[in-house]
Amino acid sequence: QVQLVESGGGSVQAGESLRLSCAASGYTYGTYCMGWFRQAPGKEREGVAAINTVGGRTYYVDSVKGRFTISQDNAQNTVYLQMNSLKPEDTAMYYCVRGQYCTGGATLLGDIRYWGQGTQVTVSS
Repeated sequence: QVQLVESGGGSVQAGESLRLSCAASGYTYGTYCMGWFRQAPGKEREGVAAINTVGGRTYYVDSVKGRFTISQDNAQNTVYLQMNSLKPEDTAMYYCVRGQYCTGGATLLGDIRYWGQGTQVTVSS
């Protein structure tokens, strides 16, 4: 049974940093695309960052480029999202996801089959 468990969310001031973690279990950490989505109240879900588990190529939505970094520790089956220079508009529930492949498109990942339960990030001005 595939499980994705996020941690690391919280409340911070604008300009501060947070690091989210996603511990994956229930499958062999092979050739997939791991990533992060977020959803703010009243807004649609959007892909934030993704990483190809083989090769490590990364993808970002334009609004976080230069501020967020996605990385992975394959030995620990864990994906991270380092978020720096946080802005109030980054406030959202952040979800770890596993897709079958990464894309260069708007959603960043294709054929998403698994979601974590989410972790809340709140940035105040």
